[in-house]
Amino acid sequence: MLAEQTIRIGAPALDGDDLYWLELRPAEQGRNVLVRRSADGRVADVTTAPHNVRSRVHEYGGGAYLVADRVVWYSNIADGRIHRVDPGAEPRPITREGELRYADMVYDARRDRIVCVREDHENLAPSSTPGAGDRGPEPVSAIVALPARGEGRQRVLVEGADFHAAPRLSPDGARLCWQSWNHPDMPWDGCELYVADVDGGGSLSGARLVAGGRGESIAQPSWSPDGVLHFVSDRSGWWNLYRDGAAGVEALTVEEAEFAGPQWVFGMSQYAFDGLSRIVCAYTVAGVSRLGIVDAGERTLTPIPLPYNDISPWLQVRGGVAYMVAATATEPRALVRVELATGATRVIRSSESVDLGGEWISVPETLRFPTEGGRDAYAFLYPPRNPDCTVPGGELPPLLVRTHGGPTAAQAPAFSLDTQYWTTRGFAVLDVNYGGSSGYGREYRARLDGAWGVVDVEDCVNGALHLVRAGRVDGARLAIDGGSAGGYTTLAALTFRDTFATGASYYGVADLELLALHTHKFESRYMDRLVGPYPERRDLYRERSPIHHTDRLARPVILFQGLDDRVVPPEQAEAMFEAVRAKGLPCAYLAFEGEDHGFRKAESIVRAQEAELSFYARVFGFEPADPVEPLHIENLPAT
Repeated sequence: MLAEQTIRIGAPALDGDDLYWLELRPAEQGRNVLVRRSADGRVADVTTAPHNVRSRVHEYGGGAYLVADRVVWYSNIADGRIHRVDPGAEPRPITREGELRYADMVYDARRDRIVCVREDHENLAPSSTPGAGDRGPEPVSAIVALPARGEGRQRVLVEGADFHAAPRLSPDGARLCWQSWNHPDMPWDGCELYVADVDGGGSLSGARLVAGGRGESIAQPSWSPDGVLHFVSDRSGWWNLYRDGAAGVEALTVEEAEFAGPQWVFGMSQYAFDGLSRIVCAYTVAGVSRLGIVDAGERTLTPIPLPYNDISPWLQVRGGVAYMVAATATEPRALVRVELATGATRVIRSSESVDLGGEWISVPETLRFPTEGGRDAYAFLYPPRNPDCTVPGGELPPLLVRTHGGPTAAQAPAFSLDTQYWTTRGFAVLDVNYGGSSGYGREYRARLDGAWGVVDVEDCVNGALHLVRAGRVDGARLAIDGGSAGGYTTLAALTFRDTFATGASYYGVADLELLALHTHKFESRYMDRLVGPYPERRDLYRERSPIHHTDRLARPVILFQGLDDRVVPPEQAEAMFEAVRAKGLPCAYLAFEGEDHGFRKAESIVRAQEAELSFYARVFGFEPADPVEPLHIENLPAT
């Protein structure tokens, strides 16, 4: 079910009466396919194999396609080029071959050109930020204009910063706004929003700073239909909605809520205009998503009662109708149509083609639990649930603590077959939003500053122990897993604490110093804030790296890794595996050809899931009900 009957839906866009979206299809080798639903209800693929609509700008991509008057432009991951598809025609590339990447495209109708972010991997240059040059030359970021038909030269419109994002043209095409930021900030730490005039020749002039700077995060700039620039800022301590008014920057919402999230990918949009003063917004309160309407004139927020508690950051609105990708606690993520006047909803495309049945579904509970320093942390608990099984007398369930990536990201209380895989097999699952997670305000995000590998581990440990003390899980059968930054938290928890009996790391960080030296540009200075400046605080990097403290590790561990991963290269998992194996601990390592930072192929997803279950079965001493492929575990005799 997880692999063959599940897709990932994202990035909806409206073009006239047509609706477009992306589908990541594990059954098609993890290919991203652009799909169109016409006004008459017909659904068809726009892109065909082997094309894969995906960008690698910042490695995480996003903003990989654009539609205007039924003409489609998209980034193809295999060659990085932008391809154009005219109605009834075959796709053709409009950018040259080379090491250039593109994302976040907008169509400039007045000049028949595409304005977008370009990441140049051919002409590397030192960072624009003093002190970063010792990490070597980096790809160059710029906002460029390129001919929409592929005839002519590209023109650089904005350059000079380490990073650029969100070029957005005003409705009349006379002004362009954009974001920029520099090392060591990530965009959720601090960035700037600029606007400039676009002259008759297409060049920019009169650029001015609208908002932002060190310590203020700007997100998702957008123009209202009458040409007023709107954006989200966390200057209040929460990501609220603002506009660039006649008298300066004006707040439209003053809520302890988040109207944006961390900008890991391009093209996010959590608000959209339904008229001049009516703004439809997706926002988060205490980790739970809601939909509402902001009256810009009255500056009021009115929630729309809906069952959806996790709304993805892609919202499209037209004519009193909203389109969003969302999930409930009991229904899978889907592309949903919402009648704003009545709240009536209709699923256009579900991410899953299975009906699990309510008796099988574990519904999340929201937890707030005490952690270090007299503070509280947050999590969502999924109790085990299987109508065909009963708990043996006197037993408590094992617990799987799940740690999200980022680490500036968050778990949501949304239905997921991945979670239900474990709860139907007798595990309780705890999704921890440790200090540093988004969705709880800037102060909560800042808890991880200088404390990565400490605060996140403490919160995961305390979340598990909270359930042990409450008599809800078996304290002797606690496991922890996570991917990427969550994989690091997993390895750190197993190395530096004795709470968990075992764990699984998916493309996780074992050596912080190695990551600082060799990761990609976007995250190359991320750890300056999370750990400390490198190399000045090299001692902290080594102190918190599990690879340097395997003498303290006494727990079995399984590691999973994509061999094409450029965010956390395979050397990290390989080094950790060799160290654990040499120590004589039970361990396993599964590497996957053709996978990078996050598994996309059906066979990879199935193999990893079954291997993790098989590993825990051997450690905890139970026989899986599933017929699973045999797993070789080092330092553990076969049974």
